[in-house]
Amino acid sequence: MKILVTGGAGFIGSHTVVELHNAGFETVLVDNFSNSEKEAITGIETIIGKPVTFYEGDIGQAATWDKLFSEQKIDGIIHFAAFKAVGESVAKPLKYYSNNISATVLMLEKMEEYGVNNLVFSSSCTVYGQPDTLPVTESSAVQPAASPYGNTKQVCEEIIRDTVTSSAGFHAISLRYFNPIGAHDSVLIGELPLGVPANLVPFLTQSVAGLRGPLAVFGDDYPTADGTAVRDYIHVVDLAKAHVSALNLLLKQPEGQYYDFFNIGTGTGSSVLDVINAFEAATGLKVDYSIKPRREGDVVAVYADCTKSNEILGWKTEKTLTDALGDAWNWQKKLIGK
Repeated sequence: MKILVTGGAGFIGSHTVVELHNAGFETVLVDNFSNSEKEAITGIETIIGKPVTFYEGDIGQAATWDKLFSEQKIDGIIHFAAFKAVGESVAKPLKYYSNNISATVLMLEKMEEYGVNNLVFSSSCTVYGQPDTLPVTESSAVQPAASPYGNTKQVCEEIIRDTVTSSAGFHAISLRYFNPIGAHDSVLIGELPLGVPANLVPFLTQSVAGLRGPLAVFGDDYPTADGTAVRDYIHVVDLAKAHVSALNLLLKQPEGQYYDFFNIGTGTGSSVLDVINAFEAATGLKVDYSIKPRREGDVVAVYADCTKSNEILGWKTEKTLTDALGDAWNWQKKLIGK
């Protein structure tokens, strides 16, 4: 089976390509390197021990899809390619609506045109907004999004669901994942944020490495145990394996329509200070941080109930927060040594 991975050179995409290879799939990658680097392709190839089929292109352009589908027989798509920084989306909402939603609509149009009927969509726990109760289950209400980024994920899920409803044989799964961190234990691939990181862990590792000033902790007055925001941090390799499980479930479906969505997390909420303490325990290094005002678009706390994904996908996490932070630091040390 040949699987197209959009954003295949990105953080989650690159790890998923490796896990697809480990599971016996053939992959085709497409990326425009707007938030990734070409060296990720080399890292993937070194890990799997063979070249990958790769296209550099913008999936917001019809010509990119026509070239892909005319040259490759694609059996399914895992769609990662999107802008993802919550803060930037608040400042530049039109950039996010244009890229995240328009490209997804074009992809679905081209999938219909070329008869590609299997899709795993990279969604997010941001679709839940600030949940009324925790942990979040798939039956939890989808709240008004706290950011334009979160809204793009809500809208794309709705578009995909409507496409399934209107198409006789279309199968799709949305994976609502929580906060991916870590790196492959080979340290050949990992997170390569361009510019100032928008996410906690890469900023933390860059700070400890001396590349940034003290880590900014946005808010210490939240109604949580220590006043800092709580998230569900999942190792990126565990997250990558969830996509393989989702793809296998899609491919088992009989003829007809199929759509479902799953939480992908650890089931444990960790505060920003929890992460700092766990990093210090994992590495023996001190994290300097400073408290800043709350960041617009951030919710107080969100973490997953993963019962549905455990039972239906047959998937569960294997790695701990300490594992993830240790791997993230090993990746950062490798980057320093370049």
